[in-house]
Amino acid sequence: MTFEPERLGRSRSDLAEALRSQRKRAGRTQTWLAHRCNMSQTKVSNIESGHLTPSPIDVELILEALGTDSPVASEILAIARTANTEWQDHWSSRRRGLDKKQNELATLEAASTEFRFFLLSLITGLLATPEYVRASISDVPGDQSKTIARKLERQQVLYDPSKSFTFLLTEQAVRWPLLPPMAMAMQLDRLSSVSRIPNVRLGVIPLAGHIPEKPLNTFTVYDRRLATVETGTGALILRDHRDVAAYLRDFEAYERCAVFGHDCRELLAEWSVNFTRLRQ
Repeated sequence: MTFEPERLGRSRSDLAEALRSQRKRAGRTQTWLAHRCNMSQTKVSNIESGHLTPSPIDVELILEALGTDSPVASEILAIARTANTEWQDHWSSRRRGLDKKQNELATLEAASTEFRFFLLSLITGLLATPEYVRASISDVPGDQSKTIARKLERQQVLYDPSKSFTFLLTEQAVRWPLLPPMAMAMQLDRLSSVSRIPNVRLGVIPLAGHIPEKPLNTFTVYDRRLATVETGTGALILRDHRDVAAYLRDFEAYERCAVFGHDCRELLAEWSVNFTRLRQ
């Protein structure tokens, strides 16, 4: 199925209609279907009304229970895959206010316990100094003080012992000179400090030796259930277990190329000194 961002909203209603039609075609009630799929009748009702987007696994269970023909089932599963993909463009986020986007991220972080960040080109807000945060949104017009404050508030989640974080940063992400040299040196010192938090693993992938992997995007995986993928104009939110599993495999591959702990801090210290010398 061709990916069309404008289809994402409609695909949810298409999926609800398709599943409702299949149940009626099979001559089954919502109560019967709920029992066969080990779901509540309320969940089935919410799926068929479009109030709840079912996961592809839920859709597979429903179609199997209803005995849906293979060609039709394949088509409905393709709709389910699109329905479990969300596109958030930067322009819409900016119109709504970037501080509201920060609230959405804080809600997602509160509901998750295991985080994996792959940072290809820049440092994420959870790891950033106030100067770096300000520079990262400098192209957004208007007063960004609320957004900056909210980004910095979100950093408190790193100190929650019930959560675990793994950050993988390429050397490019760490050393990209978004700030003047001394401010960049302070940013690298911040990374080194965060790496000492007990529930945080922070690794860097040095651009040396042989790296067989081919990263294309910055991405984050939350609890093995959701992945967000950054692009130049927005972000994809993926809930299909196959998509999430693919990004988990990518993350594990990049992790094997990274250095952690003392070796990581030695590299950060070396690069920090290099920035300091640039000022002299």
